[in-house]
Amino acid sequence: MKTRLLSLLLTAFSTIVLAQPAPGLYRQTSDVHHLLTQYEADWGSLRRFYTVENSPERRERFKMFYTDYLRQLGQLDFDRMSTDSRVDYLLFQRDLRNELQDLANEEKEINQTKNWFPFADKIYALEKLRRRGMPLVAEQVAADLNGIGKEILAARKELEKTEKMDPALARRAEETAKGLQAALKSVFSFYNAYDPQFSWWVPQPYRKTDSLLTAYTALLTKKVRDAAPVKDDSGIAGIAVGREELLRQLKVELIPYSPEELVDIANREFAWCDRELLKASKEMGFGTDWKAAQEKVKNTAVPAGKQPELILRLYTESIAFLKQKDLITIPPIAEETWRMQMMSPERQKVSPFFLGGETILISYPTDAMEHEDKLMSMRGNNPHFSRSTVHHELIAGHHLQGFMNNRYKTYRHFRTPFWTEGWALYWEMILWDLGFPQSPEDRIGMLFWRMHRCARIIFSLNYHLGKWSPQQCIDFLVDRVGHERANAEGEVRRSFVGGYPPLYQLAYMTGGFQFYALKKELVDTKKMTYKQFHDAILQMNSLPVEMIRAILTDQKLSKDFKTSWRFYDKAN
Repeated sequence: MKTRLLSLLLTAFSTIVLAQPAPGLYRQTSDVHHLLTQYEADWGSLRRFYTVENSPERRERFKMFYTDYLRQLGQLDFDRMSTDSRVDYLLFQRDLRNELQDLANEEKEINQTKNWFPFADKIYALEKLRRRGMPLVAEQVAADLNGIGKEILAARKELEKTEKMDPALARRAEETAKGLQAALKSVFSFYNAYDPQFSWWVPQPYRKTDSLLTAYTALLTKKVRDAAPVKDDSGIAGIAVGREELLRQLKVELIPYSPEELVDIANREFAWCDRELLKASKEMGFGTDWKAAQEKVKNTAVPAGKQPELILRLYTESIAFLKQKDLITIPPIAEETWRMQMMSPERQKVSPFFLGGETILISYPTDAMEHEDKLMSMRGNNPHFSRSTVHHELIAGHHLQGFMNNRYKTYRHFRTPFWTEGWALYWEMILWDLGFPQSPEDRIGMLFWRMHRCARIIFSLNYHLGKWSPQQCIDFLVDRVGHERANAEGEVRRSFVGGYPPLYQLAYMTGGFQFYALKKELVDTKKMTYKQFHDAILQMNSLPVEMIRAILTDQKLSKDFKTSWRFYDKAN
């Protein structure tokens, strides 16, 4: 075993010193580059200074900030720009307008909840003085805190009478309360023990007021739960955003499809997966009983403690395949510096499979897990399922993406999951087409993930459209894809209460089909080789795929550009 492991390591590093960095295909600058660079630095300075979320001071300052950068952007000569620069202009303009819209929504919700926080301005004013270290009259601060405590009690009595709350307003109020508590703590921590008068007058009224704010925040947290109650046995309480908000976000992401059309696409892809799954099942001798074939594949899990060796083997095979087919340039330091970590048991509750980037996080059972959970984790991360996920997380997926983002067009900060996850999923499609799966078991493993991404579109959109409950989503993953139940629960929990935006889960397959359509347009027609195509994309940094297409095909984008690229080929 040691000899085999050493052989794998030698293979993985054998070409590092010989590999060449990616050639520079595009200029490292654009006509908007200087403005984007300054914006990012200014945004960081303001964000670190105006730290209290939902405060009027922060909101007004950022409103001025975004408006000013829109003005500066408008002074650039769009008509004389190259397509590459026009892409930066249009996306920067989109993001600034979207930020202003978010602030307008925040202000609207704050105005609807302000009666619950009659004491807020006093706390904001204290924190504003603290940032510059202004001297405070400690006796007056103590009196103010005493009065704030009474206002909190009165506000709580009124809030308790409110039976039905809008989920968005409840969440906004909860965030406001947390921001106020953090602001007050900031004031107390700064002056206490340093200012003798402050230390004499303030600690007792502060602790009482802080305790009241803690209880008030807890009440608002309960109101959030009550506004979006758990409607089934899953224990998962997310907030469905609704069709109108889905359409708005799809427009921002330059996806010219409705939620219903995306569900239809996912069902079409599911039908393709079904056909391929039955082929593999028959080859394995299980006829049309694909679940029995999948069960056999799940039971190929490696013993406890052996998963890192499996990951290294699968990585080595995928790298060799990429090089053999000459599909993409792999910079030597990218190949040298990826590494492994084991995922914590707690994190595995919401991430039952690999996560990756420069570091691949391995999801596999630990000694403290319940016996059933151990078995489900091992079965869900078997070698054939993992055949797709290793290159998805490392090269040419997330690790190579991050590596290149740090080196090319670094002023572009147009992060989108349709690029991030779509690119990694696209490689699963390409490697399937080029024969990377070596056996019907491998194909079943890769199809599991393809079906999983179809299912993500279907269950996430049905949930946010208000059609499905979290339990229905879990059951769908178990019955339709073949998930272990604990893994399905983790996947649904991750999707709705794991901090991911509503479109994130559908971005995998949707973005993958955008890249796949662009490959058909440019590679299948011999306008570019695979390597030219892939290198060019990674040297553009993160962009909506329609904008990558605009650059590669040199489209003359107008100032009032609107998304129109219907990238899905129904003939697939």
